[in-house]
Amino acid sequence: MQATKRSRPFTWARLSAVALVAALALSACADKPGSRQAAPGKTAKVRIGVGGQPLLAYLPTTLAKELGYYRDEGVDVELQDLQAGSKALEAMLGGSTDVTSGYYDHTVQMAAKQQPVVAFVNILRYPALVLAVSPKAEDQIHSVADLKGKTVGVTSPGSSTDFFLKHMLAKNGLATDAAAVQAIGADATAVGAMEQGQVDAAVLLEPAYSQLEKRAGKLTVLSDTRTKQGVEQAYGTSTYPAAVLYAAQAWLENNPDTARKLARAMQRTLAWVQSHSAEQIAAKMPPQFSGEAPELYVRAIAAMKDTFNPTGELDKAGAEAVRDVLAQSQPEIKQADVDVAKTYTNKFLKR
Repeated sequence: MQATKRSRPFTWARLSAVALVAALALSACADKPGSRQAAPGKTAKVRIGVGGQPLLAYLPTTLAKELGYYRDEGVDVELQDLQAGSKALEAMLGGSTDVTSGYYDHTVQMAAKQQPVVAFVNILRYPALVLAVSPKAEDQIHSVADLKGKTVGVTSPGSSTDFFLKHMLAKNGLATDAAAVQAIGADATAVGAMEQGQVDAAVLLEPAYSQLEKRAGKLTVLSDTRTKQGVEQAYGTSTYPAAVLYAAQAWLENNPDTARKLARAMQRTLAWVQSHSAEQIAAKMPPQFSGEAPELYVRAIAAMKDTFNPTGELDKAGAEAVRDVLAQSQPEIKQADVDVAKTYTNKFLKR
């Protein structure tokens, strides 16, 4: 299906405007930044925006709540499903959330805009993104180069799925706008868009990929970063941090105890994932996440288990790999010469 109209592009200038509005709003309030820090012995309240809560990339963020680990650590967490990474980032910059469960590459993007956002727990060590062809376009698309002039679905423009698409286009000698981008969400809407041929291809995450494959049969896959081998093929590196917990630097400086509690809860969850089966993990998740196909949900978790980071740590090599990859397809990153040391920290983790 040939693209006829491109969706309105996401711009970082728009995010800058959002951040400015948020800053003005905060300055007008009586409470100072960091005033959400709980008094000693009190339970801290934290709003975490998730870039698509049903996605398995963010499973530990929800699982920590289901296991009671946030509560054990003394944090009252409210999870908000924002459906896409760019929307979750906007919510945090706008002040409606405190912390984001999103992809690390957004911290690099914000650093290029001189807006310090810091990752403090690395949840996913592989991106787990799958660039697949719609069943209705299989006879037209056999390689990334064939995406030129086609419509490709992403969760939302400006999200990590969009960044990945741009990287793959540039890697294969195409302009980053060679394919039209269409927002299709991340779960049922993404499956429907691919199945009905509303897009020619899409960047999918689990469990949407497995759901589509079950309904449509074996798919043509152009890139699969759920494995170490797939990451090496896509990025030329064996380490590429993906889902993280991140927050504004000011929030972390003003709420160090709360950040430490969140980090501990997440580390405990990541350890629990490593020591339990996909069936046991699925059984702890909210039932609506598995829908009417619980066995498929279990299979998707099993396919994802190796992507979860056992330690929660983020290393310099991985951070530099993300920056360098983004710089290849996004001039503003290359021109900014981002210092990745300022985009992450491991100081809140228990060694």
